[in-house]
Amino acid sequence: MTTDLPARMLRLLSLLQTRREWSGAELAERLGVTTRTVRRDIDRLRELEYPVEGTTGHAGGYRLAAGAAMPPLVLDDDEATATAVALRTAAGQLTGMEETTLRALTKLEQILPARLRSQVAALQESTATIEWERRGPRTDPQILAVLAAACRDRETVTFAYTNRTGAGGERRADPHHLVASGSLWYLLAHDHRRNDWRIYRLDRITDLSPTRARFTPHSVPGQDPAAYVASRIASAPVNHRAIAVLREPADAVRRRTFALGTRIRETGPDTCTVDCSDDHLPRIAQILAGLGSDYTLDADDTVRAYLRTAALRALAATE
Repeated sequence: MTTDLPARMLRLLSLLQTRREWSGAELAERLGVTTRTVRRDIDRLRELEYPVEGTTGHAGGYRLAAGAAMPPLVLDDDEATATAVALRTAAGQLTGMEETTLRALTKLEQILPARLRSQVAALQESTATIEWERRGPRTDPQILAVLAAACRDRETVTFAYTNRTGAGGERRADPHHLVASGSLWYLLAHDHRRNDWRIYRLDRITDLSPTRARFTPHSVPGQDPAAYVASRIASAPVNHRAIAVLREPADAVRRRTFALGTRIRETGPDTCTVDCSDDHLPRIAQILAGLGSDYTLDADDTVRAYLRTAALRALAATE
């Protein structure tokens, strides 16, 4: 039984932050107190301006709602370390997040216990990030946050979407998963109008709005959201076609290339093809350079011309 009131209050707050909703009986069991004591502690949190809501249902319950201000968070050691490391690596990855990420990191590191601060510092000193491309599409952190909440709460959303051809339209969909691939984020959602799965790039989403309508989750094909999104990305139409043919086993190529695994196809015991097609010519060149062995190339004239120009520049630089 937790008899120390401050410790019990912190424990209660921590529990409320780990799950969307708790019943009074569940909280009482976790804290080793009666449901009456839980009700009193909930009232104390409300007096401290924590927005704890009562929920309806079979037995009723409690949840920590969004308030007018961000309440203090209670993190255990592993959560605090993971948060600090994530903040250190997040700067520069999302539009407008560089300064706010560093401010949040400063606040967190200021209150970290010495043992955790040294762990985070060691991780930071031992790791580095290589940025291949800074001018590519970037994801709005607000859109990412809203969609993450909608996936968690199983809430239908509406948004405007611009596809790869520049055509726009309104969408209404049930968001299931967010999938990161390199510098891009994708939303895997079940589209209402098409009654089918669709993948949306977050940098092409605008006017996002939750609807407060809940949905019953659909079963993701293959039960693996990341694999499904990867397969759809690999089969999506692109502007520039480039397919490399290698005299090497597919598994060996998969271990050292930047290409999506689903774009590497085995054509024999010791041969394979790598589909390097893309909308971005420098990315095609990057994937080809990473193949690490000789290949023959079946590609559009635009791709061949770009590669010849890039090769000539490289040769000129070595003379």
